[in-house]
Amino acid sequence: MSSRSAVRITRLGRVVLTLLLVCGVVVGSVLIWRVTRGQSGSTDHAPSVAAAAGSAEEPVKSAVAAPSEDSEPGRPGTEDWAVTVQPKPDEVAGYTNPASVKPGGTFSLFVSSSAATVTATAYRIGGYTGGRGRQIWQGTVTGQVQPATEVTATTRTVVAPWKPSTQISTLGWPAGFYLIKLVAATGGQWQVPLVVRSGSSAGRVALVLPLTTWQAYNDWGGLSLYHGSGGRSDFSGRSYAVSFDRPYPSPGAGEFLYSALPMVAAAERDNVRLAYLANTDLQSDPEALTGARGYVSVGHDEYWTPLMRQRVTSARESGTNLLITGANTMYWRVRLQDGLGGSGADRLVVGYKSAQLDPQAGQDPGGATAHFKDPQAPDSQQSLIGTRYECFPVDASWTVTTPSWWGFNGTDAKAGEAFAHLLAVEADRVYPGQETPRPMQVIANVAYPCHGKPTTAQALYYTVPSGAGVVNLNSLRWTCALDPGCRDGNLTPRTNQFTTGVTKNILQAFAQGPVGHRFPVTDNLDSFDLPPTRTVYPD
Repeated sequence: MSSRSAVRITRLGRVVLTLLLVCGVVVGSVLIWRVTRGQSGSTDHAPSVAAAAGSAEEPVKSAVAAPSEDSEPGRPGTEDWAVTVQPKPDEVAGYTNPASVKPGGTFSLFVSSSAATVTATAYRIGGYTGGRGRQIWQGTVTGQVQPATEVTATTRTVVAPWKPSTQISTLGWPAGFYLIKLVAATGGQWQVPLVVRSGSSAGRVALVLPLTTWQAYNDWGGLSLYHGSGGRSDFSGRSYAVSFDRPYPSPGAGEFLYSALPMVAAAERDNVRLAYLANTDLQSDPEALTGARGYVSVGHDEYWTPLMRQRVTSARESGTNLLITGANTMYWRVRLQDGLGGSGADRLVVGYKSAQLDPQAGQDPGGATAHFKDPQAPDSQQSLIGTRYECFPVDASWTVTTPSWWGFNGTDAKAGEAFAHLLAVEADRVYPGQETPRPMQVIANVAYPCHGKPTTAQALYYTVPSGAGVVNLNSLRWTCALDPGCRDGNLTPRTNQFTTGVTKNILQAFAQGPVGHRFPVTDNLDSFDLPPTRTVYPD
C-alpha cells in the first residue's frame, strides 16, 4: 500500500469516527432530555413499569444517576402526592422494607389491594415551586388481597405477613423524604413514607425523622405501644413490641404530613445544605452524623434507643449543633431488634414501658425499656435536651422572654409576645439541678395549669465546650406551624411568619458551624422560679 493511500484511509477513518461521536452525543442528549423532562413535574413522566418488570426478581430501576439533593429546591413541583380519595376497607394499603434506604439501594414495596392493578408513584417532598412534591418514579403492580394480620402471643406484635409486590431501585433518586402514592384502579388512594438517606452528613444540617415514635403510636391492626384490641383504654393489652412490617393507619402518611412535610419544605427554601436521615439510621450507622453541622429532631421524637442517644451526644461533643423542635422528647427508652420471620434488621421496636416487665432488664438494666429517668438505670434526658417531660394535655401560648436572642433576629419578636396555641398537646420544662446543662438561656417561658396544678414550660438555648449549641423549642405544634395551611390549633399568620423566621435563623446559623463560638449564651436560668422536683406528676 502506497503512503498516499494510507493517508486517504486514515483521513476517512477520522471522518467516520467524528460522525459516530456526533451521533452518540445527539442520541444521548435526546435520552437525557426525555428522562429529565419526565422528572420535572410535567406530565411527560418516565414510562410506567408493568408489574412483571417490577417483580421481586427484577428490581425496577431509574434511568439516570442520582442528581444532588442540593439542586432540588426551587424546581417545579406538584401537589399530586396528596390523597384526594379515601380508600375503602381492603381497597389499598402498603408499606416498604426497609423504611430508610441508602442512595441507589433497593427496597421492597408491599401492597394489598382488592383492585386489579395499583399505580405507585414516588414523590420527593421538599421546597419546590408550585407544589411541595416532585415525581421521581412511577410503576404499576398487580393488585391482590394479601393475608390477614398476625399477632404474636408473647409481645402482642401486629405484623402484616405480606409478600413483596415489587422491588424498586433508587438509582437516580436524590436523597430526601418521599411519599409513595398508591392509587387503586377502583379509585382509593394510600401514602407510604420512605427515606432515601444521604450518603454523608458531613458539612450539612441533618433532618432526622423519628420513625420509632411513629411506630410506637401506629395502631394499624388494632394494637400499639399504647393500647390493645380493646381500644384506647386497654393499656394492659398493649403491644410490648411493634413492627415496621405493616402500614400506618389509613390513609398511610400520618405524622409525616404533620411534621416531616412542613419542616423539609421550609428548610429547603432556607438555602441550607441538608442531609436526610431516619433515626433508625443513627442506630445502624455509627458514621451517620459524622461531620454534620447540625442535627434536627423533626417533630414528636419520644422513643430513643440508648445507642441513638449516645451518637447524638457524641455529635454534640464534636461540634454538631442540635435543634429539638418538639416536646416529650427522649422520654422512653426502647431497643431495636430483627423483624419477625427474618424481615430484616431493626424492624422491631421493643418497648415494655416497665423494667419489671422487660425480660432483658435483669441482664442489661441500662437497656431496660422504661423511662430514661427510672431508678433501674437513671439517665434523665435533661442532660442532652435541657428539659424533662411535664404535662399532657396542653394548650397554651408560647411566650417570648428574651427578644434579643439571635434566633429571633428579624422576626420583630417582643418580650411578652404570646403565640396562642403554639405550646400544645404535651410540654416539657427545665428542672434545675446537676443534670441541667449550663450556661443556659431561657428564650420563652409560660405559666399554665396542668391537671389543675400550676406549672411552666420553657424553650431554651445552651452551649457546650465543643462550641455546639442546643436549641430546644419545646413545641409539638412548631413543625405544623411552618405550614401556612396548618389546620391544627387555629394558628395565626403571625405565628407562621414567626416560626418560619426563627427556623430559618437557626438552620442558617447551624450551617456555618458551631454556633456557640459566634453566639455565646447569656445565662438567665436563675431568673425563673423553677422547682427542682416534679409538681404535677410524681417522680
